[in-house]
Amino acid sequence: MFIIILVGMLCYKIKLLTVSGTKELSSIVLQIVNPAVIFAAYQREFDMKLLNGLLISLLLSIIAFAIAMIISYFFIKKKENVECDIERFCCVYSNCGFMGIPLIDALLGSEGVFYLTAFLTVFNLLIWTHGVIQISNIRSFKSIVSAFKSPSIIAIFAGLISFLSRAIIPQEVTEKFTMSVFMKAVNYISDMNTPLAMLVAGATIAQVDIKSAVKKIRIYMVSFLRLILIPVVILVLFSFIDVNVNAKLTVIIAMTAPTATMSTLFCLKYDKNYVYSSEIFAITTLLSIVTMPFVITVNSFIS
Repeated sequence: MFIIILVGMLCYKIKLLTVSGTKELSSIVLQIVNPAVIFAAYQREFDMKLLNGLLISLLLSIIAFAIAMIISYFFIKKKENVECDIERFCCVYSNCGFMGIPLIDALLGSEGVFYLTAFLTVFNLLIWTHGVIQISNIRSFKSIVSAFKSPSIIAIFAGLISFLSRAIIPQEVTEKFTMSVFMKAVNYISDMNTPLAMLVAGATIAQVDIKSAVKKIRIYMVSFLRLILIPVVILVLFSFIDVNVNAKLTVIIAMTAPTATMSTLFCLKYDKNYVYSSEIFAITTLLSIVTMPFVITVNSFIS
């Protein structure tokens, strides 16, 4: 993944990828590829154990986000700096789609991605409500409606219906209904997730003035909260909860990911300091190459 990130940086430097091209690729990943990965994860025989794991993952995701919000509000005080809202957003919301899906797919396979859909549901609902309010300071019912219109949320509901229908309708009927040719196409699209997501991450990092970013002390504080403190607090708390191990690990990995790319997109939309947001994204993404394996190792040790 790190090598593909470097390729993405190189593509931007030699002008194979432009700023607008990076945004378009990002939209493809978010609106087409990620939903395809999610829908494909649901194409399995109905199993009550999997359904229980999904519900557990949903509950753990809510707990994880609550912890992240409490920590961000406790350590980042509004009086200290004008970029408080951006820093809190960057602490709470991880890049669970771009970085989480490839890693969880590699470590836990489609079962892990299946559990991740519960996390993505909570993530999308919160980021389009709490997240929008955090960045824009505008409270709007439209944000809640927008959350349910997200392609990832639509894919989750479509996939869940497909998965649950196998408990009612015979397996051979549902297999014909989903159509092997259609699912082959979906699988081909979902296979593009890791390379495209990492290329976009690399191109985005290449657009940032790294020399300027590394000199900003507060970015390291935000990085510590996002990459170390929040995930470690969550995994320590989860170690006392005796539930599905893969569901717990899925939520932990999703919370160890660097800052969400949505922070920059929201800053652009609401005329906030998108440069600072991009710098946090770049630094946390580079540091996550070390911190993500570290947190997962700590989790293995505690387990």
